[in-house]
Amino acid sequence: MTSRQFQSTLYKIGHFINFQRFLKTNSKFKFSSECQNRPTDPLVSPNSDDDTDVEMGTRRRGKWDDERHVSSEPLLPPSDPEEAQSDAGNIALLFLLYLLQGIPLGLTAAVPMILLNRGASYKQQAEFSFVYWPFSLKLLWAPIVDSRFVARFGRRKSWLIPTQYLLALFMLFLSTCVDSLLGEGSPNVPLITAVFFCLNFLAATQDIAVDGWALTMLKRSNVGHASTCNSVGQTAGYLLGYVLFMALESAEFCNSYLRSQPEPHGIITLAGFLYNWGIVFLVTTTIVAIFKTEKKGDGEVEHDMGLVESYKLLWSIIKLPSIRTTICILLTCRIGFAANDAVTGLKLVERGVPKETLALIAIPLVPLQMILPLLVSKYTAGPRPMDVYLKAIPYRYFATFLSLCDMNLVENF
Repeated sequence: MTSRQFQSTLYKIGHFINFQRFLKTNSKFKFSSECQNRPTDPLVSPNSDDDTDVEMGTRRRGKWDDERHVSSEPLLPPSDPEEAQSDAGNIALLFLLYLLQGIPLGLTAAVPMILLNRGASYKQQAEFSFVYWPFSLKLLWAPIVDSRFVARFGRRKSWLIPTQYLLALFMLFLSTCVDSLLGEGSPNVPLITAVFFCLNFLAATQDIAVDGWALTMLKRSNVGHASTCNSVGQTAGYLLGYVLFMALESAEFCNSYLRSQPEPHGIITLAGFLYNWGIVFLVTTTIVAIFKTEKKGDGEVEHDMGLVESYKLLWSIIKLPSIRTTICILLTCRIGFAANDAVTGLKLVERGVPKETLALIAIPLVPLQMILPLLVSKYTAGPRPMDVYLKAIPYRYFATFLSLCDMNLVENF
């Protein structure tokens, strides 16, 4: 799996780990009487060491209620519109942080198009796809982010602020050398891959901190809106980093729609785009560092877990049958359409479709990607948040089948 599809493979698992840690330290969550006798380990059923079947946001209904003595009451109460309004500022901040996170992802998605125009082979494109791995492997260093912090500054801000400053400085530095790395006819793909891998590593670390902060920043009944902020914010950032950049970088697009006098280059270059967003990162990070105070969540009593304890908690969560099932689903559900998603765009550019046109094709889909999460948030914030995702997979496979049929017709004609 490559491209933007693969970077979300383990994203929900990361959310689940942060969520379970929140459950472990939050005294307001209600468990059955037997579970309440074991407050230090609510993740494990009183009748078994490692076969608890827990879904995110709910307990299994049916036989599990009887056999495991687990309450069927949803762990998250339904969202209250008045409480959602009181959290409007926090939701807006989460949206901004996720938007900034989407900028490196959008820029990373634009690089393959530039590499293709500069003579990179499909093998080199495959090498570049490794830049998305930090978002899939962030579980490896998530416990470090969770357990090592400066208490006076804040558990999440201790990582968020330095990481975003590093992102800003990295973009500013990259703006001075990206043109020489891309070259003309012989781009330095290994070095470009290493550079953007580091950029995405910082973005993934920022994602860990923001995911954790969302659980304590929002009231308990509004925690489900964090995933909506992530989806909408990342999509908006991706739009700015990919579609907007590809359009403004194209001389053809700018001459056709934005200029009265044609010029041989676009309005902005990759170096200039990186520089401008580096400044934006510096300014917004400074504002968050000064004016946003990190507070404990609604009724939260967090325990300061050590690094070893954090990794033990991570391992105990991974051993849960529901998590193992989720891992299998997320690692296999995209096999049927990953190649189609990753290669179709490159094939179209190879056959003469301008890269800016390909980017603009995505614009009508962006409002849909931003509106749909808002429409389904009342279901994802409920007791069974994965149902919508699982039910949508068959339709995605069907759409991929239609796309492959269309590509075969193009090949034949």
